[in-house]
Amino acid sequence: MRPVIGVISDVKASGGHVVHGVTEKYIYAVARGAQAMPVLIPGTISAVDADMAPEQVVMDEIFDLVDGIFLPGSPSNVGPQHYGDVPHDPPLPADPYRDDISLPLIRAALERGVPLFGVCRGFQEMNVAVGGTLFQKLYEQPGRFDHREDSSRDIDTQYGPAHDVELEPGGLLAGLAGADRWRVNSLHGQGVANLAPGLVVEARAEDGTVEAFRVPDAPGFNIAIQWHPEWRFWQDRLSTGVFTAFGAAARLHAEARSRKPKLKAVG
Repeated sequence: MRPVIGVISDVKASGGHVVHGVTEKYIYAVARGAQAMPVLIPGTISAVDADMAPEQVVMDEIFDLVDGIFLPGSPSNVGPQHYGDVPHDPPLPADPYRDDISLPLIRAALERGVPLFGVCRGFQEMNVAVGGTLFQKLYEQPGRFDHREDSSRDIDTQYGPAHDVELEPGGLLAGLAGADRWRVNSLHGQGVANLAPGLVVEARAEDGTVEAFRVPDAPGFNIAIQWHPEWRFWQDRLSTGVFTAFGAAARLHAEARSRKPKLKAVG
């Protein structure tokens, strides 16, 4: 059987209702690129049930179901209060319900060795979850490029190659790419200000912006990527390699879980 990957959902209003959902391209990349079964994890359970169980119980229930966690991109941003900053005025798009589940889930996944893969917002969530900070408007920082997409262009152009990144020698991404530079797309307005302690850089843009990192001391596979490898992943060797590696790690985790003895009911 395919491993089960929990995919964190956005929470937003639509037509007078609250919707928990994920853009299809991420689901497809997990299903086909990682050869896994994607299962959507709703934003914080308090958005669904005001009488939610304690956080630890929720984490246990999630990890009883999944063999990996995928953190997709989103139009929303991590709430700045989570890294000691204050909101811009007017505030930027936010999703506090997603923050409430994703940040503790990241920490729990890293601690338990559950395979973890974050893209764009997910990349930023991973940095914040373990103590890093973000530039809320990267494009206003001296010496930094404007990494945002041109929303006036068609979608293929928006997700087209935008700039090179330098891949760290000996890193996971350099090994998968078989190269020390790679051409990537760019669709983000925020970025890493301070990388959390203990993280190691996997890729940087030419302006110094961190574009990928991992947590080397965590017991399981993990990678965070600022660009969008899910977009037509099958056309890009590095994107294909990352999703394949993620799926392989999830399968190993599933096999290890299946070997654990199950407690028998008493009575």
